[in-house]
Amino acid sequence: MKFTAVASALLVASASAFAPAATTERASTALNMDRRAAFGAIAGAALVVAPSIASADGAISAATIQRAKFTYGSRIAALKSAVSKGDFGAVAAEKNAFVLFNSGVYPRAKDKDAKNAAIAGTNAIFAAIRSKDTAALKAAYDSYVTANDIKEPAPLSPDVGQGYSSDYDYRVRTKQAAVYVR
Repeated sequence: MKFTAVASALLVASASAFAPAATTERASTALNMDRRAAFGAIAGAALVVAPSIASADGAISAATIQRAKFTYGSRIAALKSAVSKGDFGAVAAEKNAFVLFNSGVYPRAKDKDAKNAAIAGTNAIFAAIRSKDTAALKAAYDSYVTANDIKEPAPLSPDVGQGYSSDYDYRVRTKQAAVYVR
């Protein structure tokens, strides 16, 4: 929207430069501008337009939040047996799943408190890993899973319905990847 306003302003400015003079004298057709001034004007217009070009919103929607919750929540839920065994290495290997879950499920400004709580839960899990405390790891993991409503997705039977429709769906190669075929 900003781009169209700036573009229309530039269009009006360039059109007025070529408008006929209002006096009865014949105007000179020579441009009274050297190259340095012309490139300065172009660079100035580019600086005005440039900030509006790169204004992406991060594609935050209910679908991207659901996708992050499914993708990274599944990885976190799969750590349940490793946590119960006290396998610190397996949990530490999935550190990125925790980080990506926190940033993907709580991307909006209104979710700031929930995101801070999730980050605090992640920090508690990794503090237990650093101290090699199995009981603290179990408690922190259970608290994190409960607070963020993380569940292992139930397998979907092809008899019940279809789980995905293309190879680009986030449920491909998971328990939810069922395709109904007659």
